[in-house]
Amino acid sequence: MFKRKVYKDLLEWKKEYCPRYACLLEGARRVGKTTIVLEFAKNEFDTYILIDFSNISEGMLSVFKDIADLDRFFLRLQAETGVSLIEGKSVIIFDEVQLYPKARQAIKHLVADGRYAYIETGSLISIKKNVKDILIPSEEHKIQVYPMDYEEFLWATGGNADILKKITEKEEPVGNSTNRKLMQDFRIYMAVGGMPQAVDTYIRENNFEKVDKVKRDIISLYMDDLEKIDDSGRLSNIYRAIPAQLALDKKRFVVTAATSKQKTSKDDERIFELIDSKMVLPCYHSSL
Repeated sequence: MFKRKVYKDLLEWKKEYCPRYACLLEGARRVGKTTIVLEFAKNEFDTYILIDFSNISEGMLSVFKDIADLDRFFLRLQAETGVSLIEGKSVIIFDEVQLYPKARQAIKHLVADGRYAYIETGSLISIKKNVKDILIPSEEHKIQVYPMDYEEFLWATGGNADILKKITEKEEPVGNSTNRKLMQDFRIYMAVGGMPQAVDTYIRENNFEKVDKVKRDIISLYMDDLEKIDDSGRLSNIYRAIPAQLALDKKRFVVTAATSKQKTSKDDERIFELIDSKMVLPCYHSSL
């Protein structure tokens, strides 16, 4: 388990918003949402139940068919998992909740009941196709989860982030030798990236070829997701073209260059779907 800044956000939710609001962790796949939540549940609650909607049994799924009687619902939930829930001291985790939107819709009633805390995690969760048939609950405190930033990377790899902060705050030259060392460390981060699985592979293996394999597998997973969202292939083509266009001296992303076809009215919608998925982080042009 790597030290992550989002843990502090979860502590704030528990102190300020729980149990009036469920916590919804949004982020792309493989950024570490489930790992963070499990560590938080183990440390900050007496007991917890994890319901993974990407790998759920028929028995567990049947528990969610009817939540009108919450007493019965909680009894069945405890019987299926073998975990005893303690009022005010337990949390129920809905992992990959976008795969079963009715569970997300139920949050409104579960939060109103007030017996337990609730954390949801999801990828592509805000895309319309995943929520169009449900009433989105307003009782959600949303927290965005991103890949590890450079400071988190230094925490994980044994680097000294505090010294780097002090050097930055002094705003004075540190000399060529020190600067080369600092830039070398940063280039390693740029090569490894912030995906926890890639960082873990780098720490264990110290092999950039294996790190690259991990990252390519994640990109392949993303491509599969995008093709499910848009079977025309235009959305995945747009995503695939981003690195090449970033390498060019252009001030904006050109959709027609990505799709090799004339721009359509739906292409803008596709761009926003890609942004909603958290697979890309947009940089908006601004003039002062």
